[in-house]
Amino acid sequence: MNTTPGTKAGAGHVDIGVDRVAKVYAQAIIEAADAAGCRREVLDELGTLAREVLPQVPEAVAVFASPKVPPEEKAGLIDRIAKGRLRPTTVHSLHVLARHGRLGILAAVVAAAERLADELDGRRQATFTTAVPLDVAEQSRIVSDVEKTMKLSLTPAFVVDAGIIGGLIVRIGDTIYDQSVATSLTRLGGRLHQRNIRAIQTGEFSWQT
Repeated sequence: MNTTPGTKAGAGHVDIGVDRVAKVYAQAIIEAADAAGCRREVLDELGTLAREVLPQVPEAVAVFASPKVPPEEKAGLIDRIAKGRLRPTTVHSLHVLARHGRLGILAAVVAAAERLADELDGRRQATFTTAVPLDVAEQSRIVSDVEKTMKLSLTPAFVVDAGIIGGLIVRIGDTIYDQSVATSLTRLGGRLHQRNIRAIQTGEFSWQT
């Protein structure tokens, strides 16, 4: 993970419902990738697909996001995109998302997986929302102050929102440090979670609804 303070577009605006669902699939992807010994590679491949490849192919994005497109058709598109390019665990992850109609939130799933990977590595992702842009030195100072105060190691992202009151909002995990707490994230049932992990690991999919 990049530990240098920077900016991620839209990082400060989170749809709690999507975030909650994304975390479920992110957990399954991380566990399956760890079992295969390729966590970093899978996250890199999924991140490249979500942030660089798909934005250049709006037709594919529309297919993945549409509830009217059958899962089998999405699966065929995944195989055409991934053929010879992506690791099996990455491809299996995409198939699981397709089967459950979640390919439209791929970017959110990737972001959730990266947050979880940071936490497993002893880091926490933090979003710093400021009323005005900050230079690199100011960002570094704020991050350092928060790390010392919270006794945490952080992977920071900075977002500018001129409408905020108080000049600074810090979100670490589920907690927003403007004296409000984000809705707690919940996981789907254990059976669904374990089924997703097995599907990602083995590539065995059932397209029956």
